[in-house]
Amino acid sequence: MSSEAKAETEISIEAEMHEIGRRARAAARRLSIATTAEKNAALMAMANNIRCSAASILAANALDVADAKAGGMTSAFVDRLTLTPERIEAMARAVEEIAALDDPVGTVIAAWERPNGLQIERVRTPLGVVGIIYESRPNVTADAGALALKAGNAAILRGGSDSFRSAGAIHACLVRGLAEAKLPEAAIQRVPTRDRAAVGTMLAGLDGAVDVIVPRGGKSLVGRVQTEARVPVFAHLEGVCHVYVHGPADLDMARDVTVNAKMRRTGICGAAETLLVDRAIAATHLRPLIEALQGAGCAVRGDEEAVAAADGVAPASAEDWPKEYLDAIIAVKVVDGLDDAIAHIEAHGSHHTEAIVTEDAEAAERFMAEVDSAIVLHNASTQFADGGEFGMGAEIGIATGRMHARGPVGVEQLTSFKYRVRGAGQTRP
Repeated sequence: MSSEAKAETEISIEAEMHEIGRRARAAARRLSIATTAEKNAALMAMANNIRCSAASILAANALDVADAKAGGMTSAFVDRLTLTPERIEAMARAVEEIAALDDPVGTVIAAWERPNGLQIERVRTPLGVVGIIYESRPNVTADAGALALKAGNAAILRGGSDSFRSAGAIHACLVRGLAEAKLPEAAIQRVPTRDRAAVGTMLAGLDGAVDVIVPRGGKSLVGRVQTEARVPVFAHLEGVCHVYVHGPADLDMARDVTVNAKMRRTGICGAAETLLVDRAIAATHLRPLIEALQGAGCAVRGDEEAVAAADGVAPASAEDWPKEYLDAIIAVKVVDGLDDAIAHIEAHGSHHTEAIVTEDAEAAERFMAEVDSAIVLHNASTQFADGGEFGMGAEIGIATGRMHARGPVGVEQLTSFKYRVRGAGQTRP
């Protein structure tokens, strides 16, 4: 492409994106006063359209998957990208579950009366326009659009190039649902190009149209968003998640939790990437845990003690401890007790999700109090790091920052608040 043609393309994309922003802002004003019944009607219509369009969604997805395989993508990546009839049904059910949630908009968070008689309330309000930038998982299209709508927000969705066709087929179902409920079709818009220039215009805020950006993807995507964004960001960093087996720990429970945390789905952000085993129980637990992982098809990379404990363990390098594999690979390390485990997680983790397996309640409470991650679990798999499993219906992502939203970003996290003050003629002296 010539430099002139490239410049014309960039101008065209920028103009189109600004028009998307204008429409989103207008839709957000309408959604801010939409009733719960209106929003729920749209969501139920969306779920119905997803089910009725399953064949066309699967056909679009088959093209995306074929391209991914031809491009040499990993099996874990292809798994995240692939839709099945069961996954489409789960997508539709998730939208219905979002409809069944309490409407957060208008909820009184707190109320009090001042000595001068002023009645003050803090009330949940929509954020406005939410830009969601995500990568390969096409179901995020439905989750993000539905969650934004339930919270009274307009959404601008920019899915990954690899899932472009799949996301388009799902988005069409959402738009039909909005139309059937007589809500603005611009309430959920999709960026209609694979060109990365569109991301840059979103991050610049579209002349004030975008109120917040939610990135959901790998380290490079989130890094770009955090570097370039001119609007607030709900950071969703990589999931370098840990399982720490602490003494005393029931071996059967430790085995079940560890294998599930790693192998249930290796390509999700809540998959465990590192297993830490307490030295106090290494003699009885290390080899059985490694062999259970290997038996489930997981490659193991370990420190010297893990290499010596079981056949087939490759020596871990310094790059393995902070690595998000998103594949059937795990790093294993023996640690000198609770303090050492917490220090390792602080040094190498991503503040996403960590689990401790132990029968020691005091140690568990210390772990959950001192580990600075968005989600901490005791005697449960890290794969529960999911808004649906938290009863939120679904999630846009797991926010790993500390501002506004942390952990699963559901409908409540997609709201802000304002103060309503009622008086009887009071004036300030």
